Amino acid sequence: MGTGGKPADDGAAAVPGGVRAGLAIHGTGNCPVVTASTAHDGPITGVNWTHAGDTHTEEFRARDPDAVDRAEGVPAPTSVVDLGDERVYRYDRPRNGRCACRIVEELDCPIADARAEDGVLVLTLHLPDLDRLRDVVSALDGTAELVEVRYLVQGAARGDGASDRTLVDRGRLTDRQSEVLRTAYRMGYFERPRDANARDVAEALDISPSTFAEHLATAQRKLLDETLAEN
Repeated sequence: MGTGGKPADDGAAAVPGGVRAGLAIHGTGNCPVVTASTAHDGPITGVNWTHAGDTHTEEFRARDPDAVDRAEGVPAPTSVVDLGDERVYRYDRPRNGRCACRIVEELDCPIADARAEDGVLVLTLHLPDLDRLRDVVSALDGTAELVEVRYLVQGAARGDGASDRTLVDRGRLTDRQSEVLRTAYRMGYFERPRDANARDVAEALDISPSTFAEHLATAQRKLLDETLAEN
């Protein structure tokens, strides 16, 4: 017998999980902001851009104007406004070539935040699922020397409509463990059926299969410790 209240809607749309990912893109080569960051003390922030005709304009904020002015191998920046503790600059360059941010945008993925530090471009993306993240990483592989997922926050909707978010911090992994995971992933070790077996991946890494298995197990355990930890 009803109580007069509004009945529950069992057919309500599910709350999307989605992911928030932080990508560190190493070795982009053709980004003047990233190049300028190698001479800058601390991160260059507020990186954004626009296209007008054949011109690509990048704007950014820097706390050390002298470092930006003396950066080598980049066009002379234009100072737009002095904000006291930092200054806003712009670079104008031809709209050609393949830059990392443009590749991400061409995948219909807005960039939530972009900054550069020590020659590394760091992007924050909000994506519908992990498959989309894989698409982004794969597309960037042809432009960058290394694409690193620094952190991943995944939201999975529970039956009550609440979100169960998991933070995965790859900073817990050693460089070697990251390399093992990355190589195994790229070679299709985690595919079903597998595109490469343990021996194939070990040979690519120039290590023994037993050493590969040890690194892989340790890396997976670290990530699972965070993913499956009780709150």
